[in-house]
Amino acid sequence: MNILLLAVIIGVGLLLFLILKVKLPAFISLLIASIVAGLISGLSGAEVILTIKNGMGGTLGFVATVVGLGALFGGILELSGGAKAIAQQLLKSFGTKNSGAALGLAGFLVAIPVFFDVAFIILIPVIYALQRRTKKSLLHYAIPLLAGLAITHSFIPPTPGPIAVAEILEVNLGWVMLAGVLAGIPTMIISGIIFGKYIGHKIFVSAPQEEVTEDELHTLPSFLTIFCIILLPILLIILNTLSSEDFLPVGAGVKAALGFIGHPFVALIIANLVAWFVLGKGRGHSSEELLKVSSKSLQPAGIIILLTGAGGVFKQVLVDTGAGAEMANAMANLGMPLILFAFLAACVVRVIQGSATVAMITAAGLVYPFLEATPLEGMQLAAVVIAIASGASIFSHVNDSGFWLVKEYLGMTEKQTFRSWTVMTGILALTGFTCSVLIYGLL
Repeated sequence: MNILLLAVIIGVGLLLFLILKVKLPAFISLLIASIVAGLISGLSGAEVILTIKNGMGGTLGFVATVVGLGALFGGILELSGGAKAIAQQLLKSFGTKNSGAALGLAGFLVAIPVFFDVAFIILIPVIYALQRRTKKSLLHYAIPLLAGLAITHSFIPPTPGPIAVAEILEVNLGWVMLAGVLAGIPTMIISGIIFGKYIGHKIFVSAPQEEVTEDELHTLPSFLTIFCIILLPILLIILNTLSSEDFLPVGAGVKAALGFIGHPFVALIIANLVAWFVLGKGRGHSSEELLKVSSKSLQPAGIIILLTGAGGVFKQVLVDTGAGAEMANAMANLGMPLILFAFLAACVVRVIQGSATVAMITAAGLVYPFLEATPLEGMQLAAVVIAIASGASIFSHVNDSGFWLVKEYLGMTEKQTFRSWTVMTGILALTGFTCSVLIYGLL
């Protein structure tokens, strides 16, 4: 076996061993695996250190800023009660009969600025209340909500996973957003709404006795306000992408202006300022409260930023050693399409070690060298991001913290959680991958 391919295999194997058996944090495990793969490939110690520096710095210049701004934005939305406002309004508009669709859409929207686990905990009282009112299984409402949250968490920036993959693969975020929506909506319908109805009839789960108070519901901000604030940075980024690719017939001056305000940095700063003054100050929160919430929201972002940087190091090792190119050639000789390899690589890492974020970052590093042999752009490249995101979402089980979060809050046994949540993530992954293949082939 070629020494460069052997280095990749040893590197990935060591990464999984350190995370699963030694229980080291994924951040340091990625760095150790990168160093070992680099040394086996023939880099000197000094060259390995330079690769770490270049990989970390090159990745984090963009990711740290966007993830940090996104986390701050989500923190203010959480404080304001905006997530519950979205869920309540959609349920009112769709009606109890179509509550699955309403909750799926609510999860889809809320997870754009708010981390998956936080959004689920915020919205769980809403589905508890619905179960008590209708006496249907809690899964009838929980599965659509979870599907919407999980899809956006993996498919649509500015959530950290797709941002990390987009940066490693050097994809324009606007295209990733468009591809994420195109793939996400049918995926949410199939894995959330349709499967939610099915499994809700098969497994009955009731809500605990806690109640959501009416006072709490009456103090929520308006749905329109929250919706517009969430949509603001997304529209700015997409308009910038469309104008830069000449899909919008605008002059040079307008294109330059859109290029500035539609850059993710500026778009998210604008969204944060609007949220700060409309949802924060405008609703009576003090500067001290807002600063406290902002600091708290950055804590999980820090972990994700460091993980992404370490993933950038892993990618850089594959590039600098030529191991990635060798791997790409080997896959090409097997006749495996790039998008299928992207999906399967993420699947394997996800199932073995559990973390969707680690799976996305690792798979992106493995896929990047393929792009030198198979240059892609625009929506095709974004489709590869969605394929990785789909693979990284597959079959959540006991090594994933999300499995236990869902089990405990829904009051299910392990078997019930496998039959509902784990199966849903499998359907989500396969449907998302199918959509990514269609986008890849048609655009």
